[in-house]
Amino acid sequence: MKLVAGLGNPGRQYAGTRHNVGFDVIDALTRRHRVGLEAAPVDAVMGKWRRDGELVLLVKPLTFMNLSGEAVGGLMRYFKIDAGDVLIVADDVNLPLGRLRVRGAGSEGGHNGLRSIAQHLGTMDYPRLRIGVGRGDTERDLADHVLAMFAPEEQPEVEQAVTRAAEAVESWVTDGLAKTMNVFNRD
Repeated sequence: MKLVAGLGNPGRQYAGTRHNVGFDVIDALTRRHRVGLEAAPVDAVMGKWRRDGELVLLVKPLTFMNLSGEAVGGLMRYFKIDAGDVLIVADDVNLPLGRLRVRGAGSEGGHNGLRSIAQHLGTMDYPRLRIGVGRGDTERDLADHVLAMFAPEEQPEVEQAVTRAAEAVESWVTDGLAKTMNVFNRD
């Protein structure tokens, strides 16, 4: 069993923001594979997707970004899933808009959602897929930037990145981390 958690903030006011691209990837996967989301045993919604005989939980924590680890850690314990079988999908202001980066471990890079995940898992060694949302104006508060909507001219690139990120998740489930890194870290 694998778990893919897309990070974001619940609520309509956060839909379409930079911080919610993780949720957008989960939404893309549920549409693509006709998976419904329902209440999870923790503060999250999840869908069950079968891929090549493997059960994959598609998860959107409802704890808000900075407490994402509570939901992810709770689901990992409930379903007895190891950290290596979890993929966290999150935004990254340190990557250019639309760039994907898949890693098997690493730092949280100042991302509070990833920090919460590491605290609740007790390790930084878990796969993650980061989606570049750009840094924007360095004079602007970073929290304001990640909670802002994408500009209309950024939409095509963001939509393409979400589609490619969904493909990267599918690759991770089917082909594993190394191959996914080789394919999706090239651009």
